Amino acid sequence: MEKGKILLAVTAFHPQRWHQLLAAEREVVLEPSGANDPSITYAVVWKHKPNLLSGLPNLRAIFSVGAGVDHIFADPGLPDVPIVRVVADNLTQYMTEYVVWRVLDHHRHGMLYRAQQPKKIWHEPLQRPAGDISVGIMGLGHLGRAAASVLLSLGFAVNGWSRTDRPMKGVSTYSGESGLIPFLNATDILVVLLPLTPQTQGIVNYGLLKELRRRNGLGGAVLINAGRGRLQKDADILRALDDGTLKEASLDVFEVEPLPKTSPLWSHPKVFITPHAAATSDPAHLVPAMLRQMDAFERGEKLENLVDREAGY
Repeated sequence: MEKGKILLAVTAFHPQRWHQLLAAEREVVLEPSGANDPSITYAVVWKHKPNLLSGLPNLRAIFSVGAGVDHIFADPGLPDVPIVRVVADNLTQYMTEYVVWRVLDHHRHGMLYRAQQPKKIWHEPLQRPAGDISVGIMGLGHLGRAAASVLLSLGFAVNGWSRTDRPMKGVSTYSGESGLIPFLNATDILVVLLPLTPQTQGIVNYGLLKELRRRNGLGGAVLINAGRGRLQKDADILRALDDGTLKEASLDVFEVEPLPKTSPLWSHPKVFITPHAAATSDPAHLVPAMLRQMDAFERGEKLENLVDREAGY
């Protein structure tokens, strides 16, 4: 295979560093030279323009800049070529750090202590051991399994739910529609790391949150969403917080991003907000992996971390 050009088409990311690193080994363009540009063989994308890729006759593969791929499937003119997911050690590390940070903060009463400090209240609530707390991870893919492993090492009881059966040593696993309610009923802190598909859109709603275990060592159920914003219904989360269905929530993603300044989530005393920062894509780590895949593919090797088009992730 000849080395063709890479089309870099990203929005909401600064393209300069991506361009610099890709261009160190290959020719990179930001726009095709016409709708049917034959010189482009790979596309590196994040929320690219619809139909941008549809007419490229020699396109061999599409690489996602971020962990999610729903932005690619949003393209009505998506060509039938392999789609490669991002899998990188530092991305996994960032997400694991975020999940463990938020689990520990809720477990160790971080919100209560932050509320007490400006009021100069000296009060220590009952602290339960980690083994009394059950963390449930929705989405036992690469990121979910990495977070589960660290949480297990800290002594937490860990549950996992996925679309299909994904056994993991030390984790109580559930799968499919029949396993969802039993999983939720056994969970105190819910961590959402699902991909966004037509089946998962809006899955974190009031009905789901009602099934979480509230009589627990935390004094209530907790939600942590570091997956995709459209997995959740913001209004349902607010309702659950206000009526006691949820004790607290840590939210990194939202239905609309950036989160509108008018959203009541900003000022809610039971909500901790981060600006979609749980696991930021670092081109210094991701670009070399992309280039290695391109080189290997051109030697006749198979691409790794391919997206299952039928499943949507």
